[in-house]
Amino acid sequence: MNQLNKFIAEKAKELNIDICGFTDALALINIRDYLILRKDNNIQTEFEEKDIDKRIDPKLTMPNCKSIIVIGISYNIEAKRTVPLASCEQTKRTVPTVCGRLSKSTWGIDYHMVLKNKMNLLIEELKKVTDFEYKCFVDTGPLIDRELAKKAGIGYYGKNCSIINDDYGSFIFLGYIMTNLDLDPSEKLEEDCGDCNLCIKACPTGALEEPYKLNPKKCISYLTQTKDNIPTELREKMGVKIYGCDTCQLVCPKNKDIKRSSHMEFLPKISNGYVNIEELLGMSNREFKKKYGEMAGSWRGKTILKRNTIIALANMKKEENLNLLISQLDDSNPMIKEYTEWAIVNIFLTRLSTK
Repeated sequence: MNQLNKFIAEKAKELNIDICGFTDALALINIRDYLILRKDNNIQTEFEEKDIDKRIDPKLTMPNCKSIIVIGISYNIEAKRTVPLASCEQTKRTVPTVCGRLSKSTWGIDYHMVLKNKMNLLIEELKKVTDFEYKCFVDTGPLIDRELAKKAGIGYYGKNCSIINDDYGSFIFLGYIMTNLDLDPSEKLEEDCGDCNLCIKACPTGALEEPYKLNPKKCISYLTQTKDNIPTELREKMGVKIYGCDTCQLVCPKNKDIKRSSHMEFLPKISNGYVNIEELLGMSNREFKKKYGEMAGSWRGKTILKRNTIIALANMKKEENLNLLISQLDDSNPMIKEYTEWAIVNIFLTRLSTK
């Protein structure tokens, strides 16, 4: 590792960046065929760059790019959640609210802001010792950040397609800085899943169709964000998840006995990790932005999360929730009305089948 690498790594540590690695600007040729396969099978999502060449070639984003700095920050924060999970699922326990679950990825302050701030601070430190050009991204760039993370030694692919780090597991956010600096590449980590397939077995929708192959259009994390119509057979497997899904990571042995996150920004101070469904259904857009505007999941807006709460109510299959659904039948948004009608029918069909 050259002196500039060492300087960056030391400054990253001072800035409380958990993992820092380096890679070259060569095209990610090894995943080109897989991306073409996804495109041919119509399992590209609306959130990704459609130009495959831009997804794999750093120089199409930054022509003079020579090296890429990749960072990882753990969001595996410990938090005491005040609303019990039992209140969100089929249970006989009496609870004060009807609620849905939020993924750890959206518990606290929007990670895009947190990582971008960390990278900007790192860039400012680097500017003190050398003049350079750069571009930095957190989810917003065309390149595949997980592939860059693998090349930079941040971690290796798990069978659930998450990047796994030996110290922090897979609950890590990724960001990268493209530069025109000459940096030494980090050593890659070897894959270490062995014959374990717990994540594949646990996936509620079967989105992990085989090891290291994810069908994103069946993934619950994607389903909670898309504006496209969700097939009814997948709605029924979303449970009470309002944004994101942690299932495959929660069962992963690589997430046991690892370092916890020290980043207090990711504590669920506002939501406690849950959404009060009744409150959300009655919120104005202004109220939604005021309460949830800083969390990562808010980027899709109130309507998408509202749709997800309606799916959650359907999956709870409780007659006492019908009043909440009926109140949404007059919603001016056709999507909300369609999902509400489906949810009501779903609950009545469950009632009939149990008689």
